Amino acid sequence: MIITAHAHARAGLVGNPSDGYFGKTISFIVRNFCATVRLWESPHFEIVPTHGDLASFSSVGEFLRDQRLHGYYGGMRLIKAAVKRFHDHCHQQGRELDTRSFTISCETNIPRLVGLSGSSAIIVATLRALMQFHDVQIAKYLLPGLILSVETDELGISAGLQDRVIQTYEGIVYMDFDKSLLESRGYGDYVELKPPKMPPFYVAYDPGRAEMSEIPHRDLRELFNRGDRTVVEAMQKYRALTDRGRDCLMSGDWEALGEVVNANFDLRKTIMNIAPENLRMVEVARSVGASAKFAGSGGAICGLYRDGRQYQRLVDALGQLHCTVLRPLIFET
Repeated sequence: MIITAHAHARAGLVGNPSDGYFGKTISFIVRNFCATVRLWESPHFEIVPTHGDLASFSSVGEFLRDQRLHGYYGGMRLIKAAVKRFHDHCHQQGRELDTRSFTISCETNIPRLVGLSGSSAIIVATLRALMQFHDVQIAKYLLPGLILSVETDELGISAGLQDRVIQTYEGIVYMDFDKSLLESRGYGDYVELKPPKMPPFYVAYDPGRAEMSEIPHRDLRELFNRGDRTVVEAMQKYRALTDRGRDCLMSGDWEALGEVVNANFDLRKTIMNIAPENLRMVEVARSVGASAKFAGSGGAICGLYRDGRQYQRLVDALGQLHCTVLRPLIFET
């Protein structure tokens, strides 16, 4: 029997990048894209290389282009780390796993390294497949912490809980990463939101803007750990912005929600360097009247548009920057 598990892309609506700094966020899942892991019992343990792990290119030039866009990393290291952490977790919980070997493969259509959380999606899908294969249940509220540990503890990647929470819960989720909660029990408050009507969200991305997501966060982490006043105060402002965003979302006030989205990005500019090409995406979206902020760490943006006419103007304007624009599928139909 082949076990198949999925995990979807996501977009941060309000609050990011405060999730790693005891802030609050709201995120939504983007079902338009997903990572798919397949696992089946086999005589030997094998990880099938993903596209990013391939070592064959049509030319050196093609390799250099791939390296500039995607770095040196593919999906195999993520799967290796996920398998290792899963076994560690089960051992710590006193759960002895059987010794069956298996083959595991992964494919994904999530645009790589543009802030749509493609890497963590591979980890989430891998853990879901392993849980099914070994008949192991992990509480929903604990799973994001295990997913995060794959990246932080095994791979040394700087990351926060937000992406792992939304990819575990799916839909639209409000998250409170209050310091006292995280330090006392290891997880925050996660509330699944069901707005009375769906907001007119859009997501836009350009694969050519790819970069490793931990790069923009290195300086921010150092400043926060030093107690930099501007950074620490910004994280508190993100908490208030997120609460405002939740009120607007649940009341259907899209104009006010758009203002919150814009304020979120404007606050980001006060504490982080913004690459000119990523800033241009936000500026162009706003030039046609849409709201805009980063969906993650850059390379993709999200926001709200007013109506079909404005959406088409958004598509046309961002198309000039070689961006793809889509309406995200958030809930299962």
